[in-house]
Amino acid sequence: MYQCYILSHMEPDTVVPAEVAADTEVMASVEEGPVDRFILADISQDDAFITVPLGEAASLPAWR
Repeated sequence: MYQCYILSHMEPDTVVPAEVAADTEVMASVEEGPVDRFILADISQDDAFITVPLGEAASLPAWR
């Protein structure tokens, strides 16, 4: 999913922070199966979710 590149110069992060609606609710879950999957979903919207194999999901300290 991700590729590594060796960079001699890094560009500044110029992404504008997203505006977050006050009435959203986001939840996370682990779906067990042949491949355990991490699911992150905005339950206030239809079809607003992302899944990744659990082994590839970032740990909480990595998100900080």
